[in-house]
Amino acid sequence: MVHRGIDLVDPDRPYSVADFRAHALPALASLGERRGVGILAGGTGFWLRAVMAGIDTDALPSDPDVRAGIEADLLRDGVEPLADRLAGLAPRLAAKTDLHNPRRVVRALEIVALQGDAPLPRAVGYPAPVLGLQLVVDPAEHRRRILARARAQFDAGLVEEARALRERWDPTLPCFTAIGYRESWSYLDGACTLQEAIALDAQHNVAFARRQRTWFRAERALEAVDATGDPLPAASMRLDAWLPSALRG
Repeated sequence: MVHRGIDLVDPDRPYSVADFRAHALPALASLGERRGVGILAGGTGFWLRAVMAGIDTDALPSDPDVRAGIEADLLRDGVEPLADRLAGLAPRLAAKTDLHNPRRVVRALEIVALQGDAPLPRAVGYPAPVLGLQLVVDPAEHRRRILARARAQFDAGLVEEARALRERWDPTLPCFTAIGYRESWSYLDGACTLQEAIALDAQHNVAFARRQRTWFRAERALEAVDATGDPLPAASMRLDAWLPSALRG
């Protein structure tokens, strides 16, 4: 199995959903030409939708100067005032935006600055058969797994990775809003203990998972598979039923 889409850019290079779609579509098309099946996996719902539903991301306006100004506001004020600004200026777009995610809020405000609260581009579909599955876990079990994962990441060297990245790159870069880095930096700066950093990492991931569940519940193209136990039998059954018709297509 060949993995694609790993280590594509350095932390200081902007990378948008349009960039992701531009990378993913040719890779999937190449697999299709060889009668292969690609597995598009990840936790960023809008990016998955951009490929599966065929959102025309090129139709969304962008301006690096506008974005730089909004990112400066984010650095100075934090995400909450920007989320409030978005809700006031563009309630329609705000309703479709994760208002806790700084990158999503900045991008939404950039779009609003350039075109107002206009509808997002219409989905044009994906030109091949798609089987959509979402793994669903009981919330209590999910919290337990998230805490175990946070501990495992710190045990595997997350603090050392965060230290090395901060020494090489500007820590205010948008990519470092990813959960784990700032919690590690708080520990390195003596603002909290290691156990407190792990607990904070887990707390932030639990909140993020809650928002993901809300998003994916609205994704009707994704069929739920219970992953509290072993999800492989149920997922395999759905794949076996889908694959013959997909390959014929």
